[in-house]
Amino acid sequence: MTDDDGCTAHTGSLTARPAGAHALLVELPDAERTAAFHAEVLRRRAAGALPPVEEIVPGARTVLLDGVPDPEALARRIAGWEVPPVADDTGDVVEIPVRYDGPDLADVAALWGVGPEEVGALHGSHTYRVAFCGFAPGFGYLTGLPPHLHVPRRSTPRTRVPAGAVALAGPYSAVYPRATPGGWQLIGTMPDPRPLWNEARERAALLAPGTRVRFVTVGGATAAGATTGCVVSGADTTTGGTAAGADTTTGGTAAAGAGPGAGA
Repeated sequence: MTDDDGCTAHTGSLTARPAGAHALLVELPDAERTAAFHAEVLRRRAAGALPPVEEIVPGARTVLLDGVPDPEALARRIAGWEVPPVADDTGDVVEIPVRYDGPDLADVAALWGVGPEEVGALHGSHTYRVAFCGFAPGFGYLTGLPPHLHVPRRSTPRTRVPAGAVALAGPYSAVYPRATPGGWQLIGTMPDPRPLWNEARERAALLAPGTRVRFVTVGGATAAGATTGCVVSGADTTTGGTAAGADTTTGGTAAAGAGPGAGA
């Protein structure tokens, strides 16, 4: 359906509206359908079934398509798409080594109703996916934590969170690629965070949108099909590579609609 102005297209699950003369902002109701729409855009572009788009930038509940010759025509076209959900086993896998020694470990354990020694096992038992990037270069917002394990941001942010801090806020997990202020709950440490952002690589950010992520306790076994700290499966690990299905035309900065827990 299209509004009376002929510019904004609606379906049951998305709204697509021009954002300036050559961009289209697609708004979706939740993170799962945003990830599915982002994957569908990439699939159609790879198949040659998408008009020229210079940048594809996912956010928490938006996908920005920039450099579009005719945003209104693309909005009408998108309204008729069938968008399947993202399969859990698609996308490259990155394993992040972590020591569960963060200063907020006891607070998170209390919120989860477990002992501090159990937080690492719970957090590491899930596979995450990079929904979008933002806040700082190389900072990926990872979804996949079950709702009952979501935690609030700290009431008082820290003036300095060290590089490599493994953190939680709302529905997201993240690893700080550099030292910055931040208000997330810190539960662990990635011993060497330098792979998260390396400007010498073709793709500077290790955690590109669409990448699957597993957290592995330091000293634990690496899962089959994954390499610790590296992108595998269809990517060049010698240069840092690119996540399968990730958009190589953009650094992945979050579009509008960052959603709960966004920021750091």
